[in-house]
Amino acid sequence: MPVITFNAFSFLQKKLKKKSIPFSNVQMKISSGTTAKDVIDTVELSPDEVEAVFINGKVGPFETVLNDGDRLALVPPGTPGPYRVLLGFKNKKKPV
Repeated sequence: MPVITFNAFSFLQKKLKKKSIPFSNVQMKISSGTTAKDVIDTVELSPDEVEAVFINGKVGPFETVLNDGDRLALVPPGTPGPYRVLLGFKNKKKPV
């Protein structure tokens, strides 16, 4: 069974903490074929609460299939302007 390292940033940490869901450097077992969107669902967040996902340090699509050893981080809406460009998700559209 694949294992990923999961992190959530900023406001998402508060939301997960209220639900008693770990959010920092968590080793998470996933099924083969699990996507970033599946993990968002697993941690009881809606896609609207997540603006971007980082997979192994790079912004990726929500439908990216995760592999054993991958690192996944969730970024909430509201990251300050200049950092959006540097991080690679300025005006990034989420899949419908």
